[in-house]
Amino acid sequence: MSAYSPLIASVTRHRGVSACLLVSEEDGIVVEGTAQIGVSTAAFAALTASLYRKSARASEAAGFGTVAFFELEAERGRVLAAGRNGLLMVAVAEPRVNVGLLRVELLRAAESF
Repeated sequence: MSAYSPLIASVTRHRGVSACLLVSEEDGIVVEGTAQIGVSTAAFAALTASLYRKSARASEAAGFGTVAFFELEAERGRVLAAGRNGLLMVAVAEPRVNVGLLRVELLRAAESF
């Protein structure tokens, strides 16, 4: 059990969350995580890290500053991420997940990095 296990558990306990991954922001490598069967974590983590980096560059270019939270909403699900100090806590969730609670949990987890 690592220091990040309780943070991952606090995210995955939310109804509708199918995966929670701690990912390196720079290269998208999974540091730790858990996922239900059917979620391809390696490719997903790399793509999410890439999207997060691009959103950070867009935010800086717009003069908004550092990105604290990222959400992608699609027809059949959501991807949510919060990052700090080169790490991202990423959640994969159903469309009907309580985004507010999950956002708070991800931001709280990122504060621990």
